Amino acid sequence: MVDRLFVLLLQLLPHHLLSRLAWMLCRWRWAPFKDWAIRRFIPLFQVDMGQAQSPYPVDYVDFNAFFTRALRPDARPICAEGQLACPADGQLSAFGAIQGDSLFQAKGMDYSLAELLGGDADLAERFRGGQFATIYLSPGDYHRVHMPLSGQLQEMIHIPGRLFSVSPRTARTLPRLFSRNERLVCLFNTEVGPMALILVGAIFVGCMDTVWAGTVAPADLRISRWPYATPATQIQLQRGAEMGRFNLGSTVILLMPEDALSWRDDLNQGQALRMGEGLGSCRI
Repeated sequence: MVDRLFVLLLQLLPHHLLSRLAWMLCRWRWAPFKDWAIRRFIPLFQVDMGQAQSPYPVDYVDFNAFFTRALRPDARPICAEGQLACPADGQLSAFGAIQGDSLFQAKGMDYSLAELLGGDADLAERFRGGQFATIYLSPGDYHRVHMPLSGQLQEMIHIPGRLFSVSPRTARTLPRLFSRNERLVCLFNTEVGPMALILVGAIFVGCMDTVWAGTVAPADLRISRWPYATPATQIQLQRGAEMGRFNLGSTVILLMPEDALSWRDDLNQGQALRMGEGLGSCRI
């Protein structure tokens, strides 16, 4: 009942207005405010600043710079070759096989692969019968997203939508959560076939960044697409390289094709993961 009341309140909130206000507040550079906010945030969400490239709040120009902070080069070792690297720190909300056109969201709730991909049936067909993993980034997590495999960018698709919270309580209560929210689909070609990394927006997350396009937040309410498959636009990223970041916490969904991956035997729903940790073996 509490979860349902929480979701009902979320449905009534002006998501995009609140996210715009949060965007401005997180970029306010008045030192007394941003230093106070960072110092309060660190113990509240148990942030390990010993892993940060800079552990001092005064070194960050605003709260968003702290939230998207870089880590020390040795803080996240990348798993061995032949392994699929976890793209982000977070909680493994769900993972497993894509059953036809359905992905598992929470107990008793699935959602459509085609709808997640903006209604593109041809794109959805590439992942039908494949594998997926959903990783929830809490506020205290490291918020940069990295490449699970080396790949060449083929296309980026921005799909407008709502900005519901993507916390576990919302995921287990609100049907079709991830296909309702604003999201950014990044499609790569890898040695095992197509791979999609989907950055899902959430309340207070009104924009997402990629390393090749910067902030992606079109005002257009229609789906926007950017092709990158030509030699003039070619972008190649190595396994473990940063590909994007969230300006506040959210969720990453990884899609892999059929027969491309064998999951680790000890993976469990709800498990805490770190970027670069091996998720399973690739079938090359």
